[in-house]
Amino acid sequence: MKAAVPIATEPALSPAVAQALRPGQSVALLQQLHILTREGQLNQDSRRKLKQVYHLFQFIEKLLLEIDADADARAGAQGLTVADHGAGKSYLGFILYDLFFKTRERGWVYGVETRPELVESARQLALRCGFGRMGFVNLSVAESIGSDQLPAQIDLVTALHACDSATDDAIAFGLAKKARAMALVPCCQAEAARHLGGNRALMLGRTPLAELWRHPLHAREMGSQITNVMRCLYLQAQGYQVTVTELVGWEHSMKNELIIARYTGQKMRAAAQRLREIAQQFGLETLLDTRFTLPTDNP
Repeated sequence: MKAAVPIATEPALSPAVAQALRPGQSVALLQQLHILTREGQLNQDSRRKLKQVYHLFQFIEKLLLEIDADADARAGAQGLTVADHGAGKSYLGFILYDLFFKTRERGWVYGVETRPELVESARQLALRCGFGRMGFVNLSVAESIGSDQLPAQIDLVTALHACDSATDDAIAFGLAKKARAMALVPCCQAEAARHLGGNRALMLGRTPLAELWRHPLHAREMGSQITNVMRCLYLQAQGYQVTVTELVGWEHSMKNELIIARYTGQKMRAAAQRLREIAQQFGLETLLDTRFTLPTDNP
């Protein structure tokens, strides 16, 4: 394997572009990520992408500072640890490292991605940037749960637009790794929609609510909404405080729901009960056996 070539000297920026960047942000890194052009310019698509990642970074930075302030949570020798699932080209991981971890002596960012070419290119870019505490693994989210390529405990789990049930796998990973916090932006939630569609005829005979997903388009939208509600209840039942907000304006992305979960250890029995009731109401009981398994001591 050829040695990585260090990134080039950073160019001068126009005032408009400089204003769009966060203080301390590496221009050369953004060029390597193809967010900035060689001339240091932003096109409209890159501007939207950067705005989205920066907005998510604001939430993640706050979570990391909260975890870092908790001395009991900071017993690990590695320092703060982040696992970014469905990392893709690792835009989020690199910007997170550049803005938060680069000036710290400890702390690791791990990218989990199934496409080997993206994993390798991210490794090479980390070398060129001198980001020595970034790791990249070629695994699915589900495979990463039991992999020894990742630490036994991860402080913060992120999943930005992880498709369909990959968000649920990220939640399962966070639970297995005793994550102190999770920041999740779900993408295409098709599993619940498939179940709703398959049960349509039966449910239409049981309840007028089934009209809400009689048509395939509505079933897809309902499946997405119900899945995210069930995810929030599941996290609450597992001892997390949950907040749901917008990631960016809807004009930038329709996949815009950000679920933030902070571990408190207070498992909400009422949330577990509501989760079961919703699954029964919508004919989604099978998800309780696969995606949202609850402790037997919950009612």
